[in-house]
Amino acid sequence: MPPISCFLIFTFLTMTPTIFCVVGAVGVNWGTMASHPLPPPKVVKLLKSNNINKVKLFDADSDVLQTLSGSNVAVTVGIPNAMLRNLNSSKKAADSWVHDNVTRYMSNGGSVTRIEYVAVGDEPFLKSYGEQFHPFLIGAAMNIQASLKKAKLDSKVKVVVPCSFDSFESGFNLSSEVHFRPDLNKTMTELLAFLDKHGSPFFVTISPFITHLQTKNLSLDFSLFKETAHPHNFNHKTYKNSFDLSYDTVVTVLSAVGYPNMDIVVAKIGWPTDGAANASSNLAETFIKGLISHLHSNLGTPLRPHKPPLETYILSLLDEDQRSIASGNFERHWGLFTFDGQAKYHVDLGQGSKRLLNAQNVEYLSSKWCVVNNNKDLSNASASALEACANADCTALSPGGSCFNISWPSNISYAFNSYYQQHDQRAESCDFGGLGLITTVDPSMEHCRFPIEIRISHSVFHRPCNFLLVILFVTTLLVSEPLGLA
Repeated sequence: MPPISCFLIFTFLTMTPTIFCVVGAVGVNWGTMASHPLPPPKVVKLLKSNNINKVKLFDADSDVLQTLSGSNVAVTVGIPNAMLRNLNSSKKAADSWVHDNVTRYMSNGGSVTRIEYVAVGDEPFLKSYGEQFHPFLIGAAMNIQASLKKAKLDSKVKVVVPCSFDSFESGFNLSSEVHFRPDLNKTMTELLAFLDKHGSPFFVTISPFITHLQTKNLSLDFSLFKETAHPHNFNHKTYKNSFDLSYDTVVTVLSAVGYPNMDIVVAKIGWPTDGAANASSNLAETFIKGLISHLHSNLGTPLRPHKPPLETYILSLLDEDQRSIASGNFERHWGLFTFDGQAKYHVDLGQGSKRLLNAQNVEYLSSKWCVVNNNKDLSNASASALEACANADCTALSPGGSCFNISWPSNISYAFNSYYQQHDQRAESCDFGGLGLITTVDPSMEHCRFPIEIRISHSVFHRPCNFLLVILFVTTLLVSEPLGLA
């Protein structure tokens, strides 16, 4: 064979993996539902120090977007569900939203924020929402698209709609019966046509953790990418992990309605570290390592071999102590990092860093905690703790949580301290009818951390009374509390 031919073949063989190996990007969700959020400048430094180059937001907070300016981090900005009605009915409102939340950060003549997607709604198809957002979604998306075009940004910014996994029925049976929920058929037909027309990907949540909770025949090992997991056969395909099974559910449905090649972005995927059984840092580390390894192996799935998701966004960057717990107390513990930016475990996100680096120079409130005064009559302590938990975060006390097994009255102290910290350590927030006591001795235990909150300029409080949490906490107290003091 002539030397030139050998050279060409060698060049082709060495270049082929680069040409055909498409490895999807990995980013994170950055939520801000926290009583004392880590300041945006420190979060952006955290992203940069860990080589995280893509971030998905749930809103369009001006401080966050301004801080991301010049960072070269690719951004998905979000439109809350509550805004969909207005954006559907008013093109002027859509123009204003795009100007205020996109154009001003991309066309200011200086450092720009790299906005790539506008996410219209946050899982507006969740079954628990009913059909309240269905009439407004497509109109809102079309108006935002038109506003982006008017601003000459439609070639740079794609409009997408994050979809929940319960948008599908028979989600764990990959057969011809898998389909969108009947109540979504009309809206989904319009949405997919819209996405296809504008070259936008399909954003979807995949949650092996929740799938494991809801499906008895899928083992924990199957959810965690363990090689020892028993495989499942569906529709003449063999599945070795829950992620592939869920992903191909989406592929199957998209193919059935005429979009077999539509790009898919996994908008949210993660594993919580507290608030439920099997929610722990050790299992979260196993899951995330398994996920990243699988994504970067370029194996793809049985229905899309060698074609991993276009992008994958881990849920989430930080814990959020005011995130809704409607689907479980674990919802406040998805973070790779604790609320103050400290890594819970170490993992290579595929960016060349073997360990996660912590946030630096975090400013905390004083080293003070609120605990039960053991010299007082504690017969009414349970009622005070319930009141505290209704206005703070006691999810770590949930069955399976990191603080579930602490004895009474330490669990009362945990509740008192949570309330005290969320209320900026004000003296009156550790009163509880005289049952509280401020101490400088850290009451934390081996697996149960009594946190101190971040010092911020002001606190934003959302104080819904979470009855599910109250019921769980009552159960905890009744089980743990000595009968003589019940």
